[in-house]
Amino acid sequence: MVFQCTDAFVTLASSQIEKLVDFYTNLLSSNPVIIIPNVYAEFQFPGLRLGIFKPKQTHNSEFENSAKTKMSLCLQVNNLENAIAHLTALGYPPPGEIINTSHGREIYAYDPDGNRLILHQSAIQDH
Repeated sequence: MVFQCTDAFVTLASSQIEKLVDFYTNLLSSNPVIIIPNVYAEFQFPGLRLGIFKPKQTHNSEFENSAKTKMSLCLQVNNLENAIAHLTALGYPPPGEIINTSHGREIYAYDPDGNRLILHQSAIQDH
């Protein structure tokens, strides 16, 4: 039997779903395309679907004590300084400094639930 994946997307669980949906609405300057109040919201962008859901009460413990995850939501931006200023204006300034890498420049930041974001500006800009 062959495993056939027809789609893939990232989801974040949050007990404070409304706060997280507001954060991503403001960060991404876009409203969710699907919204079920206090249950689920989904943002869609080229190459990414981001779902945010409130776990059922019977599953809360699975998400409550999550240690820091190794997974990050990487958002490629055209201007890293502008992205940092935008995130800072939302009240979530990146705690560290810009890192220069072989593939560009990036900085780590965190959403209201502590999920790691990587804001990345590619070394090769599309013209």
